[in-house]
Amino acid sequence: MWLAEQRAQVPAQHKLLAPTLLRSQVLAWCYREVQAGRLARKEADARLNYLRALKIRLLGDRVLQHSAWSLAEQLGWPDTFVAEYLALTTLQAHAFVTRDEQLAQEIGLLVRVVPPEDLLR
Repeated sequence: MWLAEQRAQVPAQHKLLAPTLLRSQVLAWCYREVQAGRLARKEADARLNYLRALKIRLLGDRVLQHSAWSLAEQLGWPDTFVAEYLALTTLQAHAFVTRDEQLAQEIGLLVRVVPPEDLLR
């Protein structure tokens, strides 16, 4: 969501990949923020429109799901949601992009982790 907050322009040399669940997660996050009074509906709509306009290749095939299951099991995670992003990175991407420092430490031995600011360079 940081990219949407910043209305950041991602340089064309970066190819963005995400699991197909990204759309539902972003919608649910925006809805929760509006319901909690932390975000105005107009701003939520603007962030959703920004993210919809990004060129993101969405993937969710069997191989990705199988890999996500294995990674979640290996790491002792309670579900596979973040594991889908990690699986996608191990299978096809150059780096895992996150601002979550705890997650970055946890997966840093498995994949290259970078903050979203690195996408703007």
